[in-house]
Amino acid sequence: QVQLVESGGGLVQAGGSLRLSCAASGDSFTSYTMGWFRQVPGKERNFVAAIGWGGGTRINYADSAKGRFTISRDNAKNMVYLQMNSLKPEDTAVYYCAADWLRFAVVPGSYRYWGQGTQVTVSS
Repeated sequence: QVQLVESGGGLVQAGGSLRLSCAASGDSFTSYTMGWFRQVPGKERNFVAAIGWGGGTRINYADSAKGRFTISRDNAKNMVYLQMNSLKPEDTAVYYCAADWLRFAVVPGSYRYWGQGTQVTVSS
């Protein structure tokens, strides 16, 4: 089992940057693929990025994130990060960190553990 806590959200102007962090506690962090998802009220939760278990050499991004966002993990610190650059108003959402045991998926239903979310608001 793993517990996840996100931080780093906030208000930023369009074109700006934010770095989201996700602190994981529990066992076997390196056995989890870690994902970032986002959700706007009234809409479904959407995939943003994922980094595979182990060394994290396997990475996937949503088309909307490619070239602007970078996911990384620090297994020594049980941390996952999402560096977000060139932010746009349409990036405004609650961002969630999630953990998936020994799989590599882009659908929210595959992830068993979730954080509480952190709000990102991008003003135009």
